[in-house]
Amino acid sequence: MAELRSFIFIDRLQPQTLSYLGTWIKGTLPRADMAAQIIEVAPGLDIEGVTDVALKHAEVNAGILVVERQFGYLEFHGETGAVKAAADAALAELGKDATDAVRPQILAAKLITSIDRQHAFLINRNKIGSMVLAGESLYVLEMQPASYAILATNEAEKAADIKVVDYRMIGATGRVYLSGTEADVRQAAEAAEDALARSAT
Repeated sequence: MAELRSFIFIDRLQPQTLSYLGTWIKGTLPRADMAAQIIEVAPGLDIEGVTDVALKHAEVNAGILVVERQFGYLEFHGETGAVKAAADAALAELGKDATDAVRPQILAAKLITSIDRQHAFLINRNKIGSMVLAGESLYVLEMQPASYAILATNEAEKAADIKVVDYRMIGATGRVYLSGTEADVRQAAEAAEDALARSAT
């Protein structure tokens, strides 16, 4: 039987979070303020059956379908009612309840103030989001399961005027990089960690 690693409902996708998503997803690009559902399962191939049921059940658009070494990922978005209906159908296909999802665990979290220009340069070489600039503060966060990175990023963006530098939501662990003024980054970090804590209860 499949393991439900994450079952994440996002009420309103934020502009930077969805724009970053748009740099690599293969499916339909969501719009700001759309609802979205992210599902992560193991073994990875089990996501194919979940996708079939969810997309046939309601008028939603799929943005992500990824099967990697261990895990499978699905993201779909649309009007709130349709997203929730498709999500319920996916749960029924898995024979699971939303509370069966693995609770997120923070593995590392660090706020770095007044980042050095060389450090900023090294980070920016590998990013596809906004750039962190010398002198800004940088917040880095790592968690398991990986897909919770999108939730942490989205909630951080809701809470503060920050830049989304990077977030990785596929693989063994998820990672988030946010930058801005120290006050804004601290506020964003608190929102991100609170979102993960709420998902863990």
